Amino acid sequence: MRFSEPEWLSRAEMRAWQFERLRNLLDQVAGSNRFWSQKFRADGIDVAEVQSLDDLQKLPTTTKTCLVDDQAAHPPYGTNLTDPLSDYSRIHQTSGTTGAPLRWLDTPADWDWFMDCWAQIYRMIGLTREDRLVFPFSFGPFIGFWAAFEGASRLGNLCLAGGGLSSQARLAMIEENQATIVCCTPTYAMRLAEVAEQEGLDLPGGSVRALVVAGEPGGSIAATRRRIESAWGARVFDHWGMTEIGSLAIECLDNPGGLHVLETECIAEVVDPDTFEPVELGQMGELLITNLGRLGSPLIRYRTGDLVQTDTEPCPCGRKLLRLEGGILGRCDDMVTIRGNNVFPSSLEAILREFDEIAEYRIEVETDRSMQHLKIEIEPTAAAGCARPPGSQDIAESAQPVSELVDAVSRTIKDRLNFHAEVAAVAPGSLPRFELKGRRYFRRDSE
Repeated sequence: MRFSEPEWLSRAEMRAWQFERLRNLLDQVAGSNRFWSQKFRADGIDVAEVQSLDDLQKLPTTTKTCLVDDQAAHPPYGTNLTDPLSDYSRIHQTSGTTGAPLRWLDTPADWDWFMDCWAQIYRMIGLTREDRLVFPFSFGPFIGFWAAFEGASRLGNLCLAGGGLSSQARLAMIEENQATIVCCTPTYAMRLAEVAEQEGLDLPGGSVRALVVAGEPGGSIAATRRRIESAWGARVFDHWGMTEIGSLAIECLDNPGGLHVLETECIAEVVDPDTFEPVELGQMGELLITNLGRLGSPLIRYRTGDLVQTDTEPCPCGRKLLRLEGGILGRCDDMVTIRGNNVFPSSLEAILREFDEIAEYRIEVETDRSMQHLKIEIEPTAAAGCARPPGSQDIAESAQPVSELVDAVSRTIKDRLNFHAEVAAVAPGSLPRFELKGRRYFRRDSE
């Protein structure tokens, strides 16, 4: 096997490599990891019976709620620890976007595994020795791009940490150091572009040739992607991972708009979220992940909550890795039903980002007596004829193009998604801007 670049393994080689690592994982956790030992015992599971990759389906699924409850019952780190606590050298914490935050520990060996993941990712996006990378995020307990930073550093690339800086200072850092790759969320890529326009900076004429975006589905949403690439004059690469499972998917150079899963480092299953049975190829299902190299705090058949669809066509890049068409399509718990139509926030973002006149937006879903009503607030740009400071004038008295924009958005949602949404314009600058994950989607129940 070509272990120096494992992403080129054949399917047969891949499955053999996965099973060897799965057996090693199960042998280790069954005896020394309290969380998994108790879980398997409670479910009457004998891991010795896992004699093929297909046998993985005999094992129970795991949810974030299980992990949160375990850490609450055994603070502060829970029982999913294969090694003595003194062997762990790194700690990160989830952002808490979809629930209570999780603390996650890594041993030096686990962190080396993270670096192997990023080495694959960087090869797949065509990183060169000359590339200089900038990481404009907080470098707090959220894992963000910590592993990406150290992964590039280990490869010998110049890495610039942008924590603790304003957006203006981060843009200056990019320009002064002639950075070629930016790693951030899609939201912050658009925010930096907005600030650059306000400052009169020429991003398309600058040094950046690529952006690696993660943390939100925007990187694989065509309209969001187009907006970022147009503003920066650079290629967008979508990336996917989670604090608790690692960095496990990336878009390749040759086939934009989807994600290759690093199957050398995990086993990915696409299943029906109700029955956990595998869905047919090309059908949408929930992504389950078993990570194979993070032995100090592993996850087995972990329910990511992300809905995906397998691409049934061979990738032009030639790799045999699983590819997710359209990237992450949505989350199981974000779907709402409006007038009989199943709707995800990403479906609405795909429409709203087509309108260059919209600077920001906010979506609110209200449930009243089991009926769901959707309201969208849009913040027009100056180009929409509404360049006034917040509160200077009631939005209803603004220029005519704003009302035309509201009507156009309403019509497009109706035409594409088959329901009427309440769309309202708000004053410029009134919606929040974000440096990490954007929070634009809110749900509330009426009394």
